[in-house]
Amino acid sequence: MHRISTHQVTWIDIVHPSGADVQSLRTLLPYIHPLHLEDILSPTERPKLDEMDNYLYVVLHFPRWDKQASITRAREVDFVVGRDYLVTAHDGELPPLQNMRESCDVDQLQRQQLLAKSGAALFYAMVRRLLDYIEPILNKVGSNVAHIEDHIFDQDARHLIQKISVVRRDIIALRRIIRSQISVLESLSNLEHVIIQEGMDEYFGDVDDKIKRYRDTLDEHYEVINGLADTANMLATYRINDVMRVLTVISVIILPLSLITGVYGMNVELPLAEHPWVFVGIALSMVALAVGMLAWFRIRGWL
Repeated sequence: MHRISTHQVTWIDIVHPSGADVQSLRTLLPYIHPLHLEDILSPTERPKLDEMDNYLYVVLHFPRWDKQASITRAREVDFVVGRDYLVTAHDGELPPLQNMRESCDVDQLQRQQLLAKSGAALFYAMVRRLLDYIEPILNKVGSNVAHIEDHIFDQDARHLIQKISVVRRDIIALRRIIRSQISVLESLSNLEHVIIQEGMDEYFGDVDDKIKRYRDTLDEHYEVINGLADTANMLATYRINDVMRVLTVISVIILPLSLITGVYGMNVELPLAEHPWVFVGIALSMVALAVGMLAWFRIRGWL
């Protein structure tokens, strides 16, 4: 448990909360509901907002790129927002929170600016920084989509489909994280509570607008990547059909040639079987037949 204080606001930051941390928090703020203390220790699947008489309990999820799995995963942050304090509990994987705490530790001016008004103002500043952290992630996703779009016609089908699948899976994960936040942030912008000071609703309204812009951007990326996936499937189908057409033509040409060789391979008396030039004649006939069939296929537009 890390504590940063000014005359106006106290910020209690808990990284990887343990039972001892929760017990200390219970002693320090005895009016926090036991269920909320339990929620701090266990992950919450969806963001939520609980209004209590003396505080607000807010759970939000923010994206963090997992390099090993090549997918964006949600990182939970629990907030307890009071009049003159803010409690945060998280796993330490979100750089904005880490950077914010470090800057408050070493920079007194930064600490005075962030902790100068109220717990709600500090809460807004954190949420805003965490949302700003999402923007480069969205830009990277947009760049990946644009790269696929630019090279969709000159890449190997297997490699292309793999890239599309990875990017689409990441977009779906991001959409799930972003969309689940909207109702909570929208509620904050419309909330009438003693913790949210007059005028703060406009700030939370700005946060609500930002998360909705992110949602719209992801929806556009999702539509584009689905269109690219359909195009890639069409290209793969066309290439398969092209290969099958060539193989079918080869099979059709070989069929009469196999018939001729089979007939002259029988142990029966055949016309001209004893003629000295019969082999040359059969070979030339087979070549002529193959060339004729190829010419016919070309005229018909099958090749």
